[in-house]
Amino acid sequence: MNLVLVGLPGSGKSSVGRRLAQRLDLPFFDSDVVIEQRLGCAIREYFEREGESRFRDIEQQVVAELASIPRGVVATGGGAVLRDANRRVLQVGAHVIYLRSSPEDLYRRLRHDVKRPLLQVDDPLARLRDLHAQRDPLYRQTAHTIVDTGRPSLVTLVNTIVTQLELAEVIPADVSPPQAKPAG
Repeated sequence: MNLVLVGLPGSGKSSVGRRLAQRLDLPFFDSDVVIEQRLGCAIREYFEREGESRFRDIEQQVVAELASIPRGVVATGGGAVLRDANRRVLQVGAHVIYLRSSPEDLYRRLRHDVKRPLLQVDDPLARLRDLHAQRDPLYRQTAHTIVDTGRPSLVTLVNTIVTQLELAEVIPADVSPPQAKPAG
């Protein structure tokens, strides 16, 4: 089973992916981390130095590799769906989950974030609205499952995803939540 999370920057792909992988006892991969390891520098630095097109070339290679892993949870970068090749490889090689968030919710989460190159603009909310308008149809086209992130806790969001995956028979229905350890 290979599960891939897609969505706008700040939708929770990395934090949800990490927790989902723990819950399902699967390895976790973050495409942005893999890309940075490969580049030997931060994505923002490479993006500024080489441009978006060169970055998307590297991203396409990494997405193809991660989509082909036999078992795992993968968090992609927000723009991974921009290329047809990425959308195709994700749809065929994995079960894709779109973490859908409104631009306003994302702005609340990201307004102080300086690491995301596409949001380093005068009006980040307008930029998020533009990104949503451009990418939402691509996320929907790519996804097998759509989950609205809204404002639930991380645990609630992961439980919602697991329930949807069980109902879709992507995972067996006997994946119970981890038990709390007794104090003492």
